[in-house]
Amino acid sequence: MPFPGIPDHLSDALTARGYEALTPVQAAVVEDDARGRDLLVSAQTGSGKTVAFGIAIADELLEDGALPAPGLPTALAIAPTRELALQVAKELGWLYAAAGARIATCVGGMDASRERRALSHGVHIVVGTPGRLRDHLERGALDLSAVRAVVLDEADEMLDMGFREELEALLDATPEDRRTLLFSATMPKPIVALARRYQRDAHRISTVGEDRGHGDISYQAIAVAPADIEHAVINLLRYHEAETAILFCATRDNVRHLHANLVERGFAAVALSGEHSQSERNHALQALRDRRARVCVATDVAARGIDLPTLSLVIHVELPRDAETLQHRSGRTGRAGKKGTAVLIVPYPRRRRVEMTLKQARIAAEWLPVPGVEDIRAKDRERLIDRITALVEVEEDDRALAAELMTRMSPEEIAQALVRAHRAALPAPEELVDRGPTDQRGPVHRPGFDDVVWFAMNVGRRQNADPRWILPLICRRGHVTKSEIGAIRIGAGETRFQVPRALADRFMKAVAKSAEGDDDVLIQPAEGPPPPGTRGDHAPRHGKPRDHSRPMHRARPAKPHRGKPGKK
Repeated sequence: MPFPGIPDHLSDALTARGYEALTPVQAAVVEDDARGRDLLVSAQTGSGKTVAFGIAIADELLEDGALPAPGLPTALAIAPTRELALQVAKELGWLYAAAGARIATCVGGMDASRERRALSHGVHIVVGTPGRLRDHLERGALDLSAVRAVVLDEADEMLDMGFREELEALLDATPEDRRTLLFSATMPKPIVALARRYQRDAHRISTVGEDRGHGDISYQAIAVAPADIEHAVINLLRYHEAETAILFCATRDNVRHLHANLVERGFAAVALSGEHSQSERNHALQALRDRRARVCVATDVAARGIDLPTLSLVIHVELPRDAETLQHRSGRTGRAGKKGTAVLIVPYPRRRRVEMTLKQARIAAEWLPVPGVEDIRAKDRERLIDRITALVEVEEDDRALAAELMTRMSPEEIAQALVRAHRAALPAPEELVDRGPTDQRGPVHRPGFDDVVWFAMNVGRRQNADPRWILPLICRRGHVTKSEIGAIRIGAGETRFQVPRALADRFMKAVAKSAEGDDDVLIQPAEGPPPPGTRGDHAPRHGKPRDHSRPMHRARPAKPHRGKPGKK
């Protein structure tokens, strides 16, 4: 079907790609008010903005509906990361294929000499990252004197990453009468200042809230003890069994740690972070595309530009730093009208902060419990029954094998073997820390706690102390299990808890050895129980004792005021 206001070559490409209608941002850039003008566009991830600016710069690229012979570039697109730049080039490639566009990419981690050769042979569009583009510019390989349109994609992210100097150098090297199209999910002051300096009478377009991208994402939040974060990740992956899932961590060390643990537990997982070469990244992404891997563990920057059609689950293993990062991460799913789920794993002490972030992002998230073992097994049963009862074409060899099995085993035995084989291929779900009551009153007597030693921690209600995160921290620091901790009493600025006298010396030695890195939470012997009236007696429920492995996140008390940031 033809798209009014769009050149024939591009309209045909959209039709062949399966487009039935333009997205709001794509429709906005072809309106009469936007044609030929600088554009300042707010559009969320997954809204079709790459195709939008590809359409918008058509008038600058085409002459009488066709492209001239390749020479100096007439359009420049700048993106914050390698992955996003390569994705932009891929999208522009199919959009301008029929017009015969020659597109060159200039990104870090790739062969710079090959990029220089491509530029020297003549191009129409150059797509790249700020650092590599500036390098080619300074070496004389990139001539921007004929550029008629410049696109800054995800400009807010480029400024956050410290690319202001590079962007200014590139923009200063282009003609003053060029068009400048600035796409940004948010419009903070630095973006406004950049637009004011390099744009002329920019036409403002905002489709935030209108795009379908985030309307197709279901947001969920689960509150967990800090020691249970990795276990929660495993249970979420097992519960959803998404075709493709991406897990976001804050640092490359945490990506490496979580990826290793998932692989050890039987998940087909790959990792993406700044420490991986471009070939390693390409290999990981290809493994996800051809279904050899189903889980990707990544940092924010490494995941920029990832576009996987089968991605239906995003898990924020470590919380995003702000509402914009939350939207960028979550926007990896729920694209092109498909449904997606974004889950935030929230340590108990940080729930209030997450609620504020969700409010700023105008996201209504459903607070849910972590899926338990029985929840996962119930889902497994549903999936197995659906898979087995689905209509499939049976080949003759399959029929022969089925007939042979029927002569050796009863139908019931065959069904049991099938169930066992199915379950054996699935990673086992995790039992989470048993969360006891948080506000019991009065002493709780338990066998083995007739003779106890009281210990004190320098956190209390003012620091959002709660047994749900204090208990795992005590277990980890003192190398004990939850069944070896007695009452926990939380005061205004201090928390006291019981340890059986027989374990007190060993407990204190373990605390002293594990103090490094947790200096902001001090544990030391107390003279006795807290004064009467102290809130929150807590006794862990009975159950099979188990060791608590060190979590990926250290438990931290929520500070009553801003201070020195905690160590990673």
